[in-house]
Amino acid sequence: MNKIYLILFSILFYFSCETAKKLSILTPQMMKEQLQIKTFPMDCSIRAIEVIDTNTMWFGGSKGQFGYTEDGGTTWVIDSIQNSKNPNLEFRGIAKTTDAVFLFAVGSPALLFKTTDHGKSWSLVYEENHPDAFYDAIAFWDDQNGIAMGDPTDGCLSIILTKDGGNTWTKIPCNQLPPSAEKEAAFAASNSNIALAGNHAWVVSGGGKARVFHSPDRGETWEVFDTPIIQGGAMTGIFTTHFYNEKRGIIFGGDWEKQDQNTQNKATTNDGGKTWNLIADGQHPGYRSSVQYVSQSDGQAIFATGIPGISYSADGGKNWAALSDSSFYTIRICETGRNAWLAGSKKIGKMTW
Repeated sequence: MNKIYLILFSILFYFSCETAKKLSILTPQMMKEQLQIKTFPMDCSIRAIEVIDTNTMWFGGSKGQFGYTEDGGTTWVIDSIQNSKNPNLEFRGIAKTTDAVFLFAVGSPALLFKTTDHGKSWSLVYEENHPDAFYDAIAFWDDQNGIAMGDPTDGCLSIILTKDGGNTWTKIPCNQLPPSAEKEAAFAASNSNIALAGNHAWVVSGGGKARVFHSPDRGETWEVFDTPIIQGGAMTGIFTTHFYNEKRGIIFGGDWEKQDQNTQNKATTNDGGKTWNLIADGQHPGYRSSVQYVSQSDGQAIFATGIPGISYSADGGKNWAALSDSSFYTIRICETGRNAWLAGSKKIGKMTW
């Protein structure tokens, strides 16, 4: 009897889990009916956010400002970092480990700051004075191993790695990276030029070429793959990427100067980035600067945001629906629950559905 009950319980548990997964995939119509966005005014432009959960998120923005909430936006702690080496700090990269938060300022000198006391004090853990230094994104595999990427210097993308929790960083020499193409660079649009899954890393580019750089071993070795995303113009290419797992990923972008253009601006892969296929080509949406899969959706539920608006797909990107015409630069979806945080020009948004 106990064995029979165990089998029945296992069957019920399996189907309940499957039901839970399916419940997270709302149809576009259901999403439109349930979607709510609460906006919090801010005194800076924000392209870098790090979401911990429904209640807790951090941001870095212009004017050297940073801040966080731990109660879902009811109260905020907002401050700024002042630095004589760069009096006009603009943070477009942010990352958080268990014990630390990192803020990366764009431009030269490139300055990466770390705090372990909720922003009361900051230490400078990386500085680069190359005239072309411009770091676009930062992310961590775990509490010890992290990566940041930036525009090319000396013929290759700038990629730095840490293996000690962000205390020290090492730049990968160009002889260990694929060479950059002419006028190939990256866009510091949403701190999502980097995607991580397992030990893998993917880094995306734009401008002269729209390509995906891939490392299977936490930045030790690299290869590069072409994509069908529009390229060749100063503001064309891939602006954002996200991977649902080690095989399934999405890239998004387009032409920032022609934001309604909806061709050659979105593609997916099912082989870890080796090949990319255009999706919804010629269909909504056009330019987007940030894209993310919803967890536990089998890679089917996806949000994309940019100028203008928020878009949603319930079928892995084959079809998209416009949810809102509110413009946000970046989005991060909470791992649990139907919640997400967004950020844009002088505002942060909290989205629930």
